Amino acid sequence: MKDLFGTALLDYFNNNYTEDLVTSTNISGEDDLPLPYLFRSYSEMPKLEQRALNMAKGDVLDVGCGAGSHSLYLQNQGLSVKAIDISKGAVEVSKQRGVKHVEHKDLLEETKTFDTILLLMNGTGIFQELSEVSKYLKHLKSLLKSHGQLLIDSSDIEYMYEDDDGGLWIDTNANYYGELDYFLSYKDQEEDPMKWLYLDFEKLQLACETLGLTCEKVMDGEHFDYLARITVNN
Repeated sequence: MKDLFGTALLDYFNNNYTEDLVTSTNISGEDDLPLPYLFRSYSEMPKLEQRALNMAKGDVLDVGCGAGSHSLYLQNQGLSVKAIDISKGAVEVSKQRGVKHVEHKDLLEETKTFDTILLLMNGTGIFQELSEVSKYLKHLKSLLKSHGQLLIDSSDIEYMYEDDDGGLWIDTNANYYGELDYFLSYKDQEEDPMKWLYLDFEKLQLACETLGLTCEKVMDGEHFDYLARITVNN
């Protein structure tokens, strides 16, 4: 991994902002990901993210912390926060912005337990594929303290397969429609392609039920997205 994401965050933080990240998938064209958005304040966040942050309590794990915007807000609210990211550049930026406890770490390497685990900005993306969902949920369950909660968001992207007549062109013999190949580029460099999962709420809820977890929808977002709260069945 070249860590173009981290490079872009460092450029922006160090006042070398000249262009944005560019993303695309195997079913969609190129789209800009504005760097200022990744440094947004609480008031600039979507209502779905604000709701998740307002629900956070106790010791918090911020998974895929990026530039640290969520962690900084929660720190300022007096919560104890640990932030992790697989991007070294993101970890460096989060540290320099004032996140007190941030580590360069994959979620599956985490072993401590928390009252709240946050996976925001399509948190199910790191599951990569539908077949991996149970593995990740089992691990997340092991990281929750008694009465702990997992706050996660995603989108049902079925709408991206609609034709002009409202019909769907999903290949029923292919993989789950939410499994995408995700491409990232920055300043004429291309990151290694990665798998990224958009998971509809019903499939997330079903996966949780099979593992002794309760999954409830907290709210719908503005564009086919949702926030879910997952807890361990007593």
